[in-house]
Amino acid sequence: MKHLAAYLLLSLGGNTSPSAKDVKTVLESVGIEADDERLNVLISELKGKDLQTLISEGSSKLASVPSGGGGGGGGGAAAPAAGGADAPAAAKEEEKKEEAKEESDEDMGFGLFD
Repeated sequence: MKHLAAYLLLSLGGNTSPSAKDVKTVLESVGIEADDERLNVLISELKGKDLQTLISEGSSKLASVPSGGGGGGGGGAAAPAAGGADAPAAAKEEEKKEEAKEESDEDMGFGLFD
C-alpha cells in the first residue's frame, strides 16, 4: 500500500510514469524502506496504464461488493418512572461508557505507512 501511495503521489505531482527509483526516493524521504520485490511488481502492473481509468474501474467493482447492512439502530432507553430521580445518574453512566470506548480507539497499533 505504501508503494502505491508513493506512486500515486508522484503521478499527482506530474510524473506520468514513475520509476521504481522515483518511488524509492519518495519512501526514503519519509524514512520508509521500500520492498524491492513488491515495488517491481507494482511498477510492472501499472506500466503503460492510465491511473484515472484504473481508479474508475476499481471504484465500479467496489460498488458491487456487499459491505454489510445498515441494520436497525439500538433499542431506546426505558422511560424513567414518575419522579425520574435516577435519570441524571443513568446519563452520567452512559457518558463514562462512551468515553471509555473513545479512549480505546485512540491508538490502533499501526501507522499510516506501516
